Amino acid sequence: MSRVCELTGKGPMTGNNVSHANNKTRRRFLPNLNDVTLQSEVLGRGVKLRISASALRSVDHRGGLDAYLLKAKDTELSANALKVKKEIVKAQAAA
Repeated sequence: MSRVCELTGKGPMTGNNVSHANNKTRRRFLPNLNDVTLQSEVLGRGVKLRISASALRSVDHRGGLDAYLLKAKDTELSANALKVKKEIVKAQAAA
């Protein structure tokens, strides 16, 4: 399981540990990922995603999963999130 947010595409970054003696060793900064189930009003069901804490705040800010996915760029979304986005667009067109 890769350490990448399914909505924003955030992944691990690299940097240095710097000691008091100014010795530098490489390290990884991992994103704060959480397994969550977000409710979709259009689909009427929950969607399980592995997203970062900042993405969860963004989803709340934009007014839910449906609004977030419709506004998000396809290049940032994972395959699972893209599939859900297409289902939402299809369901909205049918309604």
